[in-house]
Amino acid sequence: MTGQHSSPPYGWAAGVAIGIFGLYLATLAPTTAFWDTSEYIAAAAVLGIPHPPGNPLFTLTAHVFGLLPLATTYAVRINLFAAVTSAAAAGLWFLVADRWLREIVPVRWARLAAAAAGTLVAATSWTVWNQSTVNEKVYTLSLFSMALVTWLAVHWGDDTPGPHRNRWLVLIAYILALSSTNHMMGVLAVPALAVYVLWTDWRAATEPWVVLMGFALALAITGQWATVVGQPPSQWGTLVWATPVVVGYALWRAPGDFKRPLLYVGLAAVIVGVSLNYLYLPIRAGQFPPINEGEPTSWSSLLDVLNREQYAKPSVFLRQADFTAQLLNYGQYLSWQFARDWGSFARVATVLFSILGLGGLVSLLRRDRRAGLAAVAMFGTLTLALIYYLNFKYGFSIYPERADLVREVRERDYFFVGSFAYFGVLVALGFGATLRGVADFLGSRMAERARWLAASPILALAFIPLFGNRLTASRANETLPRDVAIDMLESVEPYGILVTAGDNDTFPLWYAQEVEGVRRDVTLANLSLMNTEWHLRQLRRRAEPPFEPEGSIALWQDQEWPRPDGPLFTMTEQELDSLPLLFPVQRGNVLQFDSLRLQFGDEVLEKRDLAMLALIRDNLGKRPIFFSWSSAGYPDQTFTLTPYLVTQGLVRKLMPSRVVAQDSVVWSQGLGFMDLPRTRELLWNAYHYESAGRERPRGWMDPPSGTILQLYQAVYTGYAATLRQLGDTSGAARADSVAGTVRRELGIPDFLSATAPATNN
Repeated sequence: MTGQHSSPPYGWAAGVAIGIFGLYLATLAPTTAFWDTSEYIAAAAVLGIPHPPGNPLFTLTAHVFGLLPLATTYAVRINLFAAVTSAAAAGLWFLVADRWLREIVPVRWARLAAAAAGTLVAATSWTVWNQSTVNEKVYTLSLFSMALVTWLAVHWGDDTPGPHRNRWLVLIAYILALSSTNHMMGVLAVPALAVYVLWTDWRAATEPWVVLMGFALALAITGQWATVVGQPPSQWGTLVWATPVVVGYALWRAPGDFKRPLLYVGLAAVIVGVSLNYLYLPIRAGQFPPINEGEPTSWSSLLDVLNREQYAKPSVFLRQADFTAQLLNYGQYLSWQFARDWGSFARVATVLFSILGLGGLVSLLRRDRRAGLAAVAMFGTLTLALIYYLNFKYGFSIYPERADLVREVRERDYFFVGSFAYFGVLVALGFGATLRGVADFLGSRMAERARWLAASPILALAFIPLFGNRLTASRANETLPRDVAIDMLESVEPYGILVTAGDNDTFPLWYAQEVEGVRRDVTLANLSLMNTEWHLRQLRRRAEPPFEPEGSIALWQDQEWPRPDGPLFTMTEQELDSLPLLFPVQRGNVLQFDSLRLQFGDEVLEKRDLAMLALIRDNLGKRPIFFSWSSAGYPDQTFTLTPYLVTQGLVRKLMPSRVVAQDSVVWSQGLGFMDLPRTRELLWNAYHYESAGRERPRGWMDPPSGTILQLYQAVYTGYAATLRQLGDTSGAARADSVAGTVRRELGIPDFLSATAPATNN
């Protein structure tokens, strides 16, 4: 370090991080959650491969963390991983804030207090807090790496020129390459890094070893180097001209650099860092773990996973929504951050902290041009550039009056968690500038210490997000995602096939099976994933584990359940691969399997529909087939199967012949035929209906996933209506009571309650 700067306050940073971790620990989720949480926890447990781009860094680090004896349940240990990485990032943001405040606040204790206040605002911002108490995504790990790269860039700028400072650049290159194998969020600190390098010593950026290492890093992060494998030279893109130019420059400028160990250490750092993508993913995929999305066992399938081909996202130049709407969507998410629990006051808090943050940025620009430009670069990257690059469709809840808009399936605020966490640094600068302004205003009327103390009450504003978000950012006591997964699995007869629709009715079931060992004999066929070749291959390859009656509900313990032989599909993997994406049929045509008559409800069948026909043909009478109610009208609308389906709680069983009403099977308005005895047993002796209807301070806060919670409302309402028709008013009242509590949590008025479950995401 140069003599003009004191040592960084690492002890204070550690204290801040520990304090924030304590907050996250107190509000930690006790189990899994909806969306991708269950997928990632299960992937960590089995060393699997989650959805593209595969996130190998997360899987490996979370797996190791999950082995530590920190909690009794695996889910809590992985949730702790999110809390630890986010709290560690907060400690690093504190260090950045303290360093940038040095030209603004000359008094050390006031500077540390302002840095801590800004860090608290960031850590308790709604999205940051909410994401730090459950491992919903890979973002807290990326948040840590982004904060680490930012701090290392600041630290590099203060170091003395020479070999010691050069090593920081190698470390930064390694972290960036490694972080890219988790998520691209980790590389968003690069513009701020570039400002620090160019402003501090632009000659360092022109050194051949730095240019070569930076070029290798760019190729690694973007994946451009992979085009040379299996592609003709005409497809190599920038490699054709850029590589000779970069190497030629290095040879011309300083050929001696090719003899310097630092060059090869830097290149090795990049190669080792990015190697997880190209070594771990195909090796582990070839071992066929239970979670193996994309199944990247070949070079082409690996590139498809890394490039997220499964999602077919358009170019950023083809906007999915107008840019103004995307900016407003970001503004909507920003308005959630500071006092979401406090209704209309949230707008006041948003304006207040926006003024503090932007004011702090202006103050930094005036007093420390290098840090100010780096801060502007980071701010622009995490807002305007990120919004443009992500190119989201219209937000889930923006423009609610516009029913015609194509929307995202859920709120996407978590993509901006880095933006909200970093904004706390700018708020810290705003606090510091305000403190100095008050102290300067008091001037000679008071002693220096007294002036700064008189200004310090302004820091109490930092507690607004802590109290304004404490109800809804917390994940404490929420067990519904695990409970609904268990309830769905236990609804299915041993060795049954359960057809699900999307993420929220599948990922928690993966978690329950692979982490908690619940009903692993049930085979899950996901309709959205059945449009992919790899999911169909995995369904065919799957061998059901033995049913374990002692770990199941009483309903399945009273008889023997023979284990079926043979694969789920009689078609080979090659035949499944060859199923067309679309297949024309004649609407109304009938296809018959023994006594089961399927009638096409549309003129085009997708790959998943063809696979479903094969699944029904090959398993009818061999394995029981169930459709989750979360798949809504899929079997009714696609194959007109309503006369063959019997509701049993949250699922419907496919019968081999038309259902005939009798004493135990009755017609229920909205739920079709219902097996009353089995539904009664499931609803009252197996399901976690108390979890579904428990009182939450502000109701269910995530409307997109509320469709899963609504299943309980629909099924219990339909069951109550059926009992009422049969004259059982007391039983109907009990079921209505459960449905009513769920409706209140969802904010659904009683007169709008429906008996038919809503479609899943």
